[in-house]
Amino acid sequence: MPRTNPALPRPASPRLRITITITRVRVAWQAFFLALFVFLGFVTTFSRLGGYPASILLELDPFAAAATAAATGSLYRGLLWSLLVVVATLLLGRAFCGWVCPLGTLQHLVAWAARPSATPQAVEANRYRRSQRLKYYVLIAFAAAAPTGIVQVGLLDPIALVSRSFTAAVWPAAARATDLVALKPPVVHLAWLIAAVFGLLVAIGLTRPRFFCRVLCPLGALLGVLSRFALWRIARDPARCNDCERCLRRCDAAADPHTYPRAAECHVCFNCIDDCPEEALAFRFAPTAGVQVDTPDWSRRGVLVSTFVGLVLHPAGRVAGAEGRPDAAVIRPPGSLAEADFLARCLKCAQCVRVCPTSVLQPATFEAGLEGLWTPVLAMRAGYCELNCTLCGHVCPTGAIERLTIERKLGLGRFQGQPVRLGTAFFDQGRCLPWAMDTPCVVCEEVCPTSPKAIFSKEVAVVGRRGETITLRRPQIDPVLCVGCGICEHECPVTDLAGVRVTAVGETRSRTAGLLLDRA
Repeated sequence: MPRTNPALPRPASPRLRITITITRVRVAWQAFFLALFVFLGFVTTFSRLGGYPASILLELDPFAAAATAAATGSLYRGLLWSLLVVVATLLLGRAFCGWVCPLGTLQHLVAWAARPSATPQAVEANRYRRSQRLKYYVLIAFAAAAPTGIVQVGLLDPIALVSRSFTAAVWPAAARATDLVALKPPVVHLAWLIAAVFGLLVAIGLTRPRFFCRVLCPLGALLGVLSRFALWRIARDPARCNDCERCLRRCDAAADPHTYPRAAECHVCFNCIDDCPEEALAFRFAPTAGVQVDTPDWSRRGVLVSTFVGLVLHPAGRVAGAEGRPDAAVIRPPGSLAEADFLARCLKCAQCVRVCPTSVLQPATFEAGLEGLWTPVLAMRAGYCELNCTLCGHVCPTGAIERLTIERKLGLGRFQGQPVRLGTAFFDQGRCLPWAMDTPCVVCEEVCPTSPKAIFSKEVAVVGRRGETITLRRPQIDPVLCVGCGICEHECPVTDLAGVRVTAVGETRSRTAGLLLDRA
């Protein structure tokens, strides 16, 4: 019998109907996990957290788990969830990218909206390109750097990247447009830069479908390496294939399904099986050798160069201050580990920034060095650390910020007299109104939340410019009582550079950040 003309519609066989059902299930799963990501972002606020597992998608990330384990020698208990993704990949291949990842789903939507699938341009856009090697070299560079204590995976990890981007751009914009997202519109410094990077990565998808997934994603590269051992894979039967290349129209991963499907690239979206008019493609258990490409497309030279780059990241990225002293601008969230351990765990996901009720937590630029880019720091002019709040530790997926109790943070109960100190406030007598301008002001003392107050004042009589006597209350700091919450700096009426400022001196997490007199 003559073969069916692929240009004509053909009746759906029972097998094809099952395939269509599977693709619809995949779309439903994508929609569910994207909705879950949005929902968890919505509820991750001071008023709505309510016990939701806000970090579950980050805890499912095996790339983050592997990197932090290599850097610290231990695996945070929440990241054990990532073993589910590892097991699923060993069974089904790189399905996480095509079924779960919210950034992958967003790119899929952009590509779908920008280009109809039934066009020659769609076929050409979905051909495999050698640029897709790059993600494996990115993975190797990060893997080489991790054992040295450098964890930069959050820069390109898709879950951390999309979480940080939504925190900096999407949620603040939604909060200003409505009152449904936060108690007050959050403020994120340099949000435009984070938004621009995210927007660029998504916009490239208008011409290069799923560009980030195909070219840059280190998590996808890791899952691609594991896919070599997957039990079920998509395989092509050359005897049935008529080389029509219809399978390329909607190939999300550019995985060459029309020749020898690349297991390391395939997102297991089933589009190629759905589109094949000859049923030459199938999802098979342990397909025979020679029907697909098992190994990632990388070169020995590329592996060596990327390994060298990863090792160089250690001396280049770890920029220490003079004699190990803390930078005045680097004040970490309450419960943060010591700086080296903190940097070895922090994913730069900005979960803590999003949950902060006062917007005091901000993504760092370069005040913490290159290694500390996008890690959380306290910016007291933007907000202050609420004494009765410990949410930042409860949403941290890696344990870079410990889950404190209120009793531990405030130094109550069995922790009596040992509160968690973020730093110490200091007065700038050249800018403080009672000190510099003989102007009465007691704002900092009034707002100081500790009991007894860390800020007290001494009444003095001074002679004014015209010879009159002025009675003033000049504030001072008791460093033993100050916890570095920053409300004094935030509320200071000197609106540009405050007359009282908090630095990391005296922070609980560091043995070297105390006052020199304390060391003596």
